[in-house]
Amino acid sequence: MQTIDAVLFDYGGVLTSPVKHSIAAWLAADAIEPESFSRTLRAWLSRDVADGTPVHRLETGELTIPDFEALLAAELRTVDGRAVTPDGMLRRLFAGMRADSAMFELAEDLREAGLAVGLLSNSWGNTYPRAQIDELFDPVVISGEVGLRKPHAAIYELAVDKLGVPADRVLFIDDAEPNVLGARAVGLQALLHLDHPSTRAAVAELAPHLKPHPTGVTA
Repeated sequence: MQTIDAVLFDYGGVLTSPVKHSIAAWLAADAIEPESFSRTLRAWLSRDVADGTPVHRLETGELTIPDFEALLAAELRTVDGRAVTPDGMLRRLFAGMRADSAMFELAEDLREAGLAVGLLSNSWGNTYPRAQIDELFDPVVISGEVGLRKPHAAIYELAVDKLGVPADRVLFIDDAEPNVLGARAVGLQALLHLDHPSTRAAVAELAPHLKPHPTGVTA
């Protein structure tokens, strides 16, 4: 990897607590059989479906939230045999997701160091703290707003174009490996996010002017 001039952040699972923790809490609260959800998610995240799965269509804005919730509810089973309530399902699914202040601080520190910082996120209709992200990130590229989704090349190319920085000088950070691989395929540098300390250390290797973290976490 070489020195970077810009960083693109994913949102859910990178700038927030892990999405899987919020999903686990939702499954328990709604008494949904976890395997019925994981089986459906595996099928709907598949890249082998020519016309796009419900997840793909939701992320690009082709499918409305109520229609997606109805389709998902029909695939799920509860542990006690009750019907799954579709209304508000995605709101409940994301209810446990919390902003990771340390990762937002990393983005702020990068901007103070003179780097461009942007947001590139696949949306499931979940809400974003728009005032906070619009102030900090430029550009803000959200799949449902642009009709494109990761890991397709076009959405990375759109974000890089908006940054105005050569692709090989941009670092993309995501918690999903297919999205990291998609970024690398179009020439971006890319990092799989595991946690704040390891991500900050890796970014510091590529951004020499990044100030040390107050806790002493450095490269």
